[in-house]
Amino acid sequence: MKTNTYHFINTIILIFSALIITNACGNREETVSCFPNSPINVTLNLSLPAYQNLQNVGGYIYVNEQSSGTRGLIVVRSTNSFKAYDRNAPHICPDTNTTLEVRNTTKIVCPKDGAEWILITGEPVKISQVPPKTYPVNYDSSTNTLTIYN
Repeated sequence: MKTNTYHFINTIILIFSALIITNACGNREETVSCFPNSPINVTLNLSLPAYQNLQNVGGYIYVNEQSSGTRGLIVVRSTNSFKAYDRNAPHICPDTNTTLEVRNTTKIVCPKDGAEWILITGEPVKISQVPPKTYPVNYDSSTNTLTIYN
């Protein structure tokens, strides 16, 4: 009888431990724990020719200026606004070959392991289960400026 009680208690402890570990992973802001945190504060004047690709849905640019993270940003025009993705792969620790890039104007790819996400939505489609880190954006239509921040 004591053995059955012992197994029952161990089973309960294992179930609670698994739940705690699962919830702890959910608190990492949808990236691996080694994901670099850096200040993001970029303002883009979309009237300039350098940002012409952002005039149409699905158009994107890379932003590699100061205050745009450790590896820069991918900014894309979505159906009703803009999205700004960090170029660090969200699912593996930074390495020499983990800078995200756009391929075929439809997907974001991690060159290290081939993980893929849909460019316009950031939805994972291959290997990774987490979307790219996304930063808030503010578009001011009166001045045609886009501000990206964290």
